[in-house]
Amino acid sequence: MNRPLTFLGIESSCDDSAAAVLREGPAGARVLSSVVRSQGLLHAAFGGVVPEIAARAHAEVLDHCVEAALAEAGIGLPEIDGIAVTAGPGLIGGVLAGVMLAKGLAAATGRPLWAVNHLAGHALTPRLTDDLAFPYLLLLVSGGHCQFLIVEGPDRFRRLGGTIDDAPGEAFDKVAKLLGLPQPGGPSIEREAAKGESRRISLPRPLLDRDGCAMSFSGLKTAALRARDTLMAEAGGLREADRRDLCAAFQLAVADILVEKTRRALGLYRDVGPRVPAMAVAGGVAANTAIRSRLLALCEGMDVHFVAPPLPLCTDNAAMIAWAGIERARAGIDPDSAIMARPRWPLDASAAPLIGAGRKGAKA
Repeated sequence: MNRPLTFLGIESSCDDSAAAVLREGPAGARVLSSVVRSQGLLHAAFGGVVPEIAARAHAEVLDHCVEAALAEAGIGLPEIDGIAVTAGPGLIGGVLAGVMLAKGLAAATGRPLWAVNHLAGHALTPRLTDDLAFPYLLLLVSGGHCQFLIVEGPDRFRRLGGTIDDAPGEAFDKVAKLLGLPQPGGPSIEREAAKGESRRISLPRPLLDRDGCAMSFSGLKTAALRARDTLMAEAGGLREADRRDLCAAFQLAVADILVEKTRRALGLYRDVGPRVPAMAVAGGVAANTAIRSRLLALCEGMDVHFVAPPLPLCTDNAAMIAWAGIERARAGIDPDSAIMARPRWPLDASAAPLIGAGRKGAKA
């Protein structure tokens, strides 16, 4: 395929059903449409994503997402050159719903189909938005994942380290739940933190006393629970000011961990000898403006180009999946109509498995 490509992307790895159309052009790829249908209201009463409900919802709305994406792009299926679908990792029911729809569309149209690792979609987004050259350092930080990767090519990723337990997004959700804040927890805590005093309540920074890029957020979540209980015992309930201060302290602790571990990851990345050192952040937690600003300041101080994609492309979306499909096609990776849904799918298969890796969403 030497001519410009137009790809349809399909994403259904957690609780967002999405479809998008991307088209290559002289100035780079352009997002012709990006449709995302959130399941937030379906899961709100449960305090987390319920896999069975998510799978059923994906099956009900994914085809409508594709129709809407094609209509918004103003094109029909015959004008699509290829289809890319998230084949993992994620909640298996949702991933399977997307894969089966993509297989049906590929069979009906005769268009080639590429399986995309959801994490690769996030990892390659900085090339869609900023045309970053390989290799660059990526901090992938979301509800189900947190890891440092050196992105060397469309299908070549080297992991430097990651969380050994909970991901930051999961910790944000759980802390928000114990504070009585709405889901998703990240935006709720960020709003409250903006009104609080971050230094009033002391919380730990796990693993900062150890070398390397490994991270831990489970103990921090437990410490936040204990701090809440102490505040409630002292005041006979959780006062608004106490909740805001606890949110600010928790957000600061997460930011401190990510910034210090990023500093260490940048040192390892620079040993690779990139011509123009660059770092990107992707994933839902990358939408947190406080964390973004801290990472930007770190990179500026280390003379590293920093990239943070637009907020709609940080959270789960199908535009990144379509782009990853184009990247795979351009790299000469063959399509595969017999793809299988995979609940776990590490980007760096040579690295030791991360504990909990692939847990994209879970019943609370």
